[in-house]
Amino acid sequence: MSGPIPLPRTTTEPAWVRWTLIGAALVFLGLFLLIPLIAVFTYALEKGLDAYLEAISEPMALAAVRLTLLTAAIAVPLNLVFGITTSWAIAKFEFTGKNLLIALIDLPFAVSPVVSGLIFVLLFGLQGWFGVLATLCVTFPFVARELIPLMQAQGTEEEEAALVLGASGWQTFFRITLPNAKWGLLYGVILCNARAMGEFGAVSVVSGHVRGMTNTMPLHVEILYNEYHLAAAFAVSSLLACLALVTLAAKSALEWKVRRELAATRHAQEGES
Repeated sequence: MSGPIPLPRTTTEPAWVRWTLIGAALVFLGLFLLIPLIAVFTYALEKGLDAYLEAISEPMALAAVRLTLLTAAIAVPLNLVFGITTSWAIAKFEFTGKNLLIALIDLPFAVSPVVSGLIFVLLFGLQGWFGVLATLCVTFPFVARELIPLMQAQGTEEEEAALVLGASGWQTFFRITLPNAKWGLLYGVILCNARAMGEFGAVSVVSGHVRGMTNTMPLHVEILYNEYHLAAAFAVSSLLACLALVTLAAKSALEWKVRRELAATRHAQEGES
């Protein structure tokens, strides 16, 4: 019985190279992610737990939290609908202007959020509900960009089979297309929500910086920091940091769930063969 087949040299490297790369990655993560995160909570609790609770419960901070949640509650569902419809159209159909639509979806990644905010100020002014369009503009690619490659990889065979068997377009969408894309959809929603709550550039331009009315959490942190209320600024920042940790945990759990489902599918296919 022959022994294990050695891996090609093109896919292996010396141990010192592996450990050097792993060490460099860990140092980078520590310097740019772990240490700043620890610093946020350290400065937030610098004056004690009572001062921390007072900073996050004072009226202006609560108003910023409410506005942030309201903005996300408006932006995420709208981007969810937009992402599903555009990704379905792009991945499942052929039409004139398809490449242009894909380019427009990627536009917020290429344009500075400050420029996006300035455009909405020029169009609608600083007053009214149109300010939420700034958040919509910078967050709408996330859901679509997660779904488009997933739906393209899945192809159209299942939808075509359903239509041949007599299913309507809506039945095909809700019973085949949408369930097949559920994990990518949830992943895009998580990223979209995180960006909507943490957006600063575009929101800063359109908000007007009115305390208790138009300031979201990132803007409230900026004002506190500029006024040298450092402990209060870091206290509110810790709430955004907690949001980032929750988002990371949800993202990791979702990825684990997807890997587990894919492994079960492969195992079932191997058993059938």
